[in-house]
Amino acid sequence: MNTGARLPDVNHYLDRAAATPLIPVRLDPDGPTIWCKLEFLNPSGSTKDRIACHILHKAVRTGTVPPGGTVVEASSGSTSIAMALASAQLGLKFVAVMPEGVSRERRLMIEAYGGEVQFSPRGEGILGALAAAAAVADERGAFQPLQFENPDNPAAHRSRTTQEVLAQIPGGRVDAVVSGVGTGGTLVGLFEGLCDHGCSPTAFAARPVGGAAIGGAGAECCSFSGRIPGVIDGLSAIYTKFRADRAASLVELDVSDDESMEVARRLIRKGFPIGPSSGLNYRAAMTVAQRLGPEARILTVFPDRMERYFSTELFGATSQG
Repeated sequence: MNTGARLPDVNHYLDRAAATPLIPVRLDPDGPTIWCKLEFLNPSGSTKDRIACHILHKAVRTGTVPPGGTVVEASSGSTSIAMALASAQLGLKFVAVMPEGVSRERRLMIEAYGGEVQFSPRGEGILGALAAAAAVADERGAFQPLQFENPDNPAAHRSRTTQEVLAQIPGGRVDAVVSGVGTGGTLVGLFEGLCDHGCSPTAFAARPVGGAAIGGAGAECCSFSGRIPGVIDGLSAIYTKFRADRAASLVELDVSDDESMEVARRLIRKGFPIGPSSGLNYRAAMTVAQRLGPEARILTVFPDRMERYFSTELFGATSQG
């Protein structure tokens, strides 16, 4: 393996992007205050820029990916968009393998960055996409980031995201971290990073429940509830990412996806250009605030932007392939 490969000298900004804001958000005048990291302000519009930058830059530096090489990832959307942007920055080819049924906007964004999109059968969900991505990687000799199992996923948040939070939140204290679970990288990385710096937060994993069956009419392709894109039943993945001595502290929360959607729409009307998973996270954080009391510092993230959901239920439409 060749090591010490140089990153491009020009047109290269992803790892220099400014910290996203962390702000107190109160949805109702008498409601709780939740500290929200505005991850939709990352360059590609989602928190997944952090793992794409961290994983692909490391792969280039170590020679794991040769100049002009190919990257293949299975993702329902935001990770593929972020990987497409990062690959464009690094002069790499990118192939996204996505289950049929994702919104048209996400496919167009990937292709706009020069990425290629392949679809796996909708009924097979993300597991089918993972198998198809592995086959493409074998055929093309491509690098797979493997976001669901790669320890560099939570490591991206354990380092830089955590440092941003601690510099931004008054007093550097966080009592709870709340997030929906896709790969688990955001929740695990923030939780462990905060523990590294002397905080003692409780980690809450939010699961949307009560919606249409996966694959049902109008449903997104690989959501746990069928209605909150990018949030899957990934608790097995999150437990593998936790250090064994910390996994016992994880608390699981079931959240109505009707409430998640409504909260997302209310946040949008207040000027936050967010997607459904932000509604899930905020609604779960409200529940945590009721449990922990008004003095608790509760941290969550708004993972992505609303533009990739214009053709989905969030805006009164059905998703399109």
